[in-house]
Amino acid sequence: MTTTLRRILFIAVIAVIWEVTSRVSGLPDFMFPSLLLVLETLFTGLIDGQITAAVIRSIGRILLGFSIATLIGLIFGYLIWRYKLVEDTLGFLVTALQSIPSIVWFPLAIIWFGLNEFAILFIVTIGATWTMTMNASSGFKNVPRLYQRVAKTYGSSGFHFLRTVIIPASVPQLLSGMRIAWAFSWRALMAGELLASSGGLGQLLDAGRSLGQMDLVISVMIIIAVIGTIMDQLIFLRLERSVQRKWGIS
Repeated sequence: MTTTLRRILFIAVIAVIWEVTSRVSGLPDFMFPSLLLVLETLFTGLIDGQITAAVIRSIGRILLGFSIATLIGLIFGYLIWRYKLVEDTLGFLVTALQSIPSIVWFPLAIIWFGLNEFAILFIVTIGATWTMTMNASSGFKNVPRLYQRVAKTYGSSGFHFLRTVIIPASVPQLLSGMRIAWAFSWRALMAGELLASSGGLGQLLDAGRSLGQMDLVISVMIIIAVIGTIMDQLIFLRLERSVQRKWGIS
């Protein structure tokens, strides 16, 4: 039995248990909606554009915030790897900041930027920056010394050394860092949108809660899970495995 078939059967079993439980429990729909009602709400939201517009807005935000976080993380990671002084100062600070949940920054984001798009973008960026920084610096540090000595023996230095030796050898760990950073930024985005109520999937969650529409809440939760799974399994995981095969790691 293939992995895909196992997953389909597993989801089907959960769906059946959910539907049966919702019917025999006697609970009202605003507390425990049936799966058929959730799917109907999900389908209607996609057709009339309510959920579709929210998805587009959320995806736009996370792509921008994640791109900024990746760039900053790579720069900080390089500086921490390259200079001992930066490692002892910025590296120490990054380790401390990584332990702070990104949503904790939201009060500061509101004070600095107001309850707007910039506050959400800040939360998304913060959610991924420190993880990306630590993985980038670790990836650069773990480049085999043999590679570096051989490259320098042949006269490689400066940007050429970084471009042809350090970065290619660090790609496996950089991809792993991006995969983890994406998960953190995705969660930060949902929390930011939920609190800021400025459009996106988070606002739909808050609207469903306010109106007592648990079918809408669960529909949005399904969309969030599907998007997260697609990004992790179909993009980052495949890229990671491709690089590992190329490097002979797996």
